[in-house]
Amino acid sequence: MIWFLLAWMTASPQERQQTPVNEQQLELQAEREEGLAEDDAQWQQLEYLTKHPLNLNDATEYELKGLRLLTDLQISNFLLYRRLLGPLLQVHELQAIPAWDVAAIKQLMPYVIVSNEKQMVARLGERLRHGEQTALLRCSRTISSSAEHNKTTESYLGSRTAVLFRYKYNYKNLLQYGITGDKDAGEHFLKGAQQKGFDFYSFHCFVRKLGIVQSLAIGDFTVGFGQGLIQWQGMAFKKSAAVLNIKRQGPALQPYNSAGEYNFHRGIGLTLQQKNVRCTFFGSSRHLDANIMEDSASHAQAYISSILTSGYHRTPEELNDRHTVHCITAGGSLQVANNRSHIGVQAVLYSLSKPLQPSGEIYDRYAINGRNWSNYSFDYSYTFRNVHVYGEVALDRQRNTAMIHGLLASLDPKVDMALVYRNISPQYQSLFSNAFTENSLPANENGLYAGLSVRPLAGWKLDVYTDIFKFPWLKYQVHAPSGGHEYLVQATYTPDKHVEIYSRFRHETKWKNNADSVIAIQPLAQVTRLNWRTHINYRLNRSIELRSRVESVWYVSNGYEMETGFLFYTDVHVKPAFKPFFFNARLQYVETDGYNSRIYAWENTVLYNFSIPPLFNKAFRGIVNLNYRLMARRAKQHSRKFNCLLSLSCAQSVYPSKEAVEATKNAVEAYNRADFKLQVILGMR
Repeated sequence: MIWFLLAWMTASPQERQQTPVNEQQLELQAEREEGLAEDDAQWQQLEYLTKHPLNLNDATEYELKGLRLLTDLQISNFLLYRRLLGPLLQVHELQAIPAWDVAAIKQLMPYVIVSNEKQMVARLGERLRHGEQTALLRCSRTISSSAEHNKTTESYLGSRTAVLFRYKYNYKNLLQYGITGDKDAGEHFLKGAQQKGFDFYSFHCFVRKLGIVQSLAIGDFTVGFGQGLIQWQGMAFKKSAAVLNIKRQGPALQPYNSAGEYNFHRGIGLTLQQKNVRCTFFGSSRHLDANIMEDSASHAQAYISSILTSGYHRTPEELNDRHTVHCITAGGSLQVANNRSHIGVQAVLYSLSKPLQPSGEIYDRYAINGRNWSNYSFDYSYTFRNVHVYGEVALDRQRNTAMIHGLLASLDPKVDMALVYRNISPQYQSLFSNAFTENSLPANENGLYAGLSVRPLAGWKLDVYTDIFKFPWLKYQVHAPSGGHEYLVQATYTPDKHVEIYSRFRHETKWKNNADSVIAIQPLAQVTRLNWRTHINYRLNRSIELRSRVESVWYVSNGYEMETGFLFYTDVHVKPAFKPFFFNARLQYVETDGYNSRIYAWENTVLYNFSIPPLFNKAFRGIVNLNYRLMARRAKQHSRKFNCLLSLSCAQSVYPSKEAVEATKNAVEAYNRADFKLQVILGMR
C-alpha cells in the first residue's frame, strides 16, 4: 500500500538523507555498553562537510583522519599517490589507489571534492565575519499512562520535558565557537538548583591553522592520544561489521559541543607543528559528579566511592552528588612524523579534590586509590607498501603496563586484513580512556582479534572477524578469572546503486556468576548469545527509499536457561524532489522471552539526534518523523542567506500482552509509552 500511495513521486535530485554512516557500529556499541553517551560531534562535522566539502588536493593527513571514515593504510597510500603523481583530476581517480575499494569511495564522496583551487588561509577578520551560524532548539518528552511510570517521575524536581539549545559559528572549520545548554527530563529550569537556566552549559572556541599553531582550544574540548590506553574522549568504536576500523585515529584536540556532561575537558589546549614535529599541551579544571562517603562518627576524611557519568540531576539524591569533586587535568604529547611513520610520547596527570577509594569487593581490588593519578605512553606507526603496523605501550602511576599492537594489510586488491593484540594488566588503571578492547575500559584483559574483508565478485563483500579474550582477574558479576570468544560473519550484496542486502551472523560466549546458585561463592556459568540479522535497503527512485530488517536472538545461560527474541521492522524514507518537506516512518514488531534476549535497533528521530533503545518482551512500535525546510532567502540589506528546518518526531510503543518494565537504571515502565521531539534549526551564512 505504501508503494502505491507514493508511486507518484518521480526520480530527480534531492537532499542527502541525514543519517550517520556508522549505524551498525552504534548499534553494537549500545548493546555492549547498554546505552550510549550523547555525543553527536562526528555527525555535526560530516553534516557541515556536505555543504563545505573537503578538497582532496589540499587535505592534510590530520584532516583525513578527522573524517574517521578511512583507515590509516588508505590515508597513507593516498598521500603517497598524490605526492608522486600530483593533484587528482577527478574523484573517481581514487579507485587507482591501493587499499581503496568502491564502498569506501562511495562513503567518502558526499564529504569531499576535487579542485585545483588552492585554499588560502583566511585572516582573522575574515574568519570572524564570513562564517555560518546555526541555532538549534530541541524539546522532547515521554508520556505514559502507566502508574509505575508516574510513580517513578513523581520524585522529579522539575518538568518532565527535556530541552537542548545550541548555537554554533563555523568558518570553514578554521574558526568555530558556540554555546550549548541542556536540561534533562525532570531537572529544574530557572529555579531551584538551576537558577541560571539550564542544568548544563558548555562553551567552546576552536581555531585551526594559524601559522605554527595547528589548533587552539578554549573552553570545552576532547583529547585523544595514541590508541586510547591513557586518554581518548568522544566517540570511538570497537568490534563491528566494519572489520578494518580498528585503529584510534584523529587530531589530538577536537572541539566539544555535545550534550553529554562527562567525557570532555574544560580549559585550554594547544597544538603546535614545525615541519615533522608536532606538540600538544592541555590543561583542564572542572567539577565532576561523584558519590561521596564520610563517617561523621570517626571523623575520617571523606572519599569518592564512585564517579558518576549520567549527568542526571532530577531528584534530591542526584543533586547531592552534583559537582562534588574538583578535577584538575594536565597532559601533553610530542610526535615526530613523516609520510610513512610516526613515533610519539604522551603523558596525562590528574589531581582530585577528594581521594578515590576502592570498594571492599574483591573484583575492585586494583581500582584507583588516592587523590592523584597519572598515565604515560609511547605510540608508533609505520607503513611499508601495503602493510601498516601501529601500537601503544602505556604505564600508570604504579608502573603497571598495558599495550596494544595492530596491523592493517592489503593482501590483494580484493582482500584486506586486520589484526589487534592487546595485553593489559589487571592492575593497570586509567581515566577518560577508550581503547579497542572487550571491556568498556582498558583494564584486566588479554586478547587477539583478526578481521578479514573480501570482495570476491562485483557487488559482493564478505566481512569476518574473530576475537579471543581472557580476563586474568575478577570482574563485576564475574567472581573468578574468565574469558570468552566472539565471531561475526556478514555478507553484503549490492547489485546496483538502488539495492543493498546484507545478512549477518554473530556469536558471543562469556562467563558470569550463576545467579541460581545457593552457595556463598557463586560458580560461573557460560553465557552464549547468537544474533542473526538480514537487512534490505531498496531505493525505489531518488525520492523514496525502503528499508526492512528481520533479526533473531538466542540466549543460553548455563546450558539450560534459554531465551529467544525476534524483531521485524520496515521503514519508508521520502524526500520529494524540489519540495521543502521530507519524512520517514517505521512500523516495528518485537517479541522476546525477557531482557536477556533484548535487541537493539537504530531509530531515526530529529537531526543530530537518534535513539537505540533496548527492545524486549512483546511490543508494537510506530515512528513518524516529519521535516519541513523553509526556502532559503537572501536578506536585502545584508546579503545573507537564511534557512529554517522544523522537525517533529513521534514514537509510540504498545505492549498488548502485559506491562513491561525496562531493566535500566531509570526503572521506568514502558507500557503504552509515547516519545515526542520537536526541533527548530535556524541557519545564516
